[in-house]
Amino acid sequence: MFDVLLNVLGVVFLWLAVEYCLRHETAESLDEASLTPFADDPEVARRVEMATGKTVKAVAPETAKTGWINLEM
Repeated sequence: MFDVLLNVLGVVFLWLAVEYCLRHETAESLDEASLTPFADDPEVARRVEMATGKTVKAVAPETAKTGWINLEM
């Protein structure tokens, strides 16, 4: 009986913690956050936009700076 009570209290605490952390988020900000992983690849961002109809705020990939070497080989 005590184990069940602890499990219920744990679930309630987790639910309250998530609600507290997300209290200022709107549906629009959460939707934008879900598209963030696609923002650094313009081609993927374009495909996601075509598939979902939502705009992905893509960023341009970083360019190599003069005098820096490429460590990715």
